[in-house]
Amino acid sequence: MPRTPPQCPMDSILRLLMGPWTTHIIWVLSDQGPQRFGVLKRAVPGISTRMLTERLRMLQRAGVVWREQAETIPPAVTYGLTPRGNDLRGVLDAMGEIAERWKTEGVFEGDDLGGAASPNSRL
Repeated sequence: MPRTPPQCPMDSILRLLMGPWTTHIIWVLSDQGPQRFGVLKRAVPGISTRMLTERLRMLQRAGVVWREQAETIPPAVTYGLTPRGNDLRGVLDAMGEIAERWKTEGVFEGDDLGGAASPNSRL
């Protein structure tokens, strides 16, 4: 019977963070604090209302983001980071510093995917 390799504990968290727009949303909430939905949408240029809603729901289910709805008309909905979301601040800050350094080193030039260059692109 084939053995399944042990799963790296980081795989689950990386899958969570790698969803479209996810790190940007967390970064905005980390940098600017709790935000109403419309303000958050404007702070993440290019994201659709549907995608922002999906990402926020996913982050809520993961316990990374909290949601508060005021009993007003129209309802005022605010989102912020939970303690679990705040756990990611240092990691995202470090990744941001690395990304800036790699950007100045030209790692992302000619990148078709909007992320790190293909390992074979320099061969």
